[in-house]
Parts: sequence; structure tokens; C-alpha cells
Amino acid sequence: MDHEIVIAQTTSDDEEQAKSLARGAVESKLAAGVHIDAPITAFYWWKGKVEAAQEWRISYMTSSDRLPALEAWVHEKHPYDVPQWVTLPVTGGSEAYLAWVVDETHPQ
Repeated sequence: MDHEIVIAQTTSDDEEQAKSLARGAVESKLAAGVHIDAPITAFYWWKGKVEAAQEWRISYMTSSDRLPALEAWVHEKHPYDVPQWVTLPVTGGSEAYLAWVVDETHPQ
């Protein structure tokens, strides 16, 4: 396969915002599919103190060549000052699924 597949993740403290970030990325062909995990509890440092929040994890399935555009799009749309943005390489999987990710993230 010519393209590497990655899972990129961010979070949102608002379920509707998470859905908007998911749907918009798919509609824009920046991600082939997106999963939103059930609410999780996050603890993190912010402005010198430990915060806690309920968040939804958003996982984008995309190809490495679409990753920069997806990252720019998420940072533009995301309401956080510093949204989580991490990427995880996909080191294996169904060839049919991986090919689908590549096909669906390339604009016609």
C-alpha cells in the first residue's frame, strides 16, 4: 500500500461539538471514518492547576497524506485554546479496510 494509515485523536467537552467535528471531517474527505467514544473523565494541568472534565474522545481514521489538512481543519474548528492532537500509526489491519480509508480520504 502506498499510503500510511493513521488514527488522529482529539477531545471535546461537548457531545454536539464532538459530532460536528466528526461529521465535518468526513464530509470534507479529511477522514474516512470517525469514532466518538462515550464520555471519559479527563484530568490535566491547565494554567497552574489540575482540572477535571467530562470529554468525548474523537478518533479520525485517515491517510498520512491527508493528516496535515485534517490537523489544520480541526485546529480551525475546535473551540479549545490547546486541543489535544495526537496521532497513532496503524501498523496492520485488513487490507480491504486500509484501502477503503485511502479511497475515502482522496477527493474525487
